[in-house]
Amino acid sequence: MILNRVNMDNLEATIEKAKKNPGVLKKVNRIEGEWLLEEEGPQFRAVIKTEKGDYRLEADQPRFLGGKGTAPGPMIYCLYGVTSCFAATFASIAAEKGTELKKLKVTAESYVDLSRSMGLTDNPVVDQVVFKVQCETKNSADVEEIKRLAMERCPAVYCLTKPIQLQVKLTED
Repeated sequence: MILNRVNMDNLEATIEKAKKNPGVLKKVNRIEGEWLLEEEGPQFRAVIKTEKGDYRLEADQPRFLGGKGTAPGPMIYCLYGVTSCFAATFASIAAEKGTELKKLKVTAESYVDLSRSMGLTDNPVVDQVVFKVQCETKNSADVEEIKRLAMERCPAVYCLTKPIQLQVKLTED
């Protein structure tokens, strides 16, 4: 069954497998990208592997940060990632609860101070991210609970709100 464009049969099968073996939900995400030194085009490119094939992502800093603005900048991809993950989590939770969405629109805004990136201050780079969610259902009473659960369960929201260990390893390959 498909509800809110979520394949519930696949989702429920995954949940049942995970109840027996939680390890099935442990995955490795990998992006291998390259800084491009050509005069034209984006500054960074990565090829992302998906179940249906490869997908190319490109990034370029805006002009005021030394790029040419030919592609979205890295911070926009970060904001896109958390927004799309939140929307997917919201839609999935609604589907799990049997709530049919008539509309789901998520607008995200981040308030950015790049002075730290320039070595000028110790100010936080991003002060906050605000989601504005427009949701229409037959039963609007469910929406507040779905929002709460989406905030609790969304992997990208978790990544933005909890410290995650980050390592940088220089290699010579």
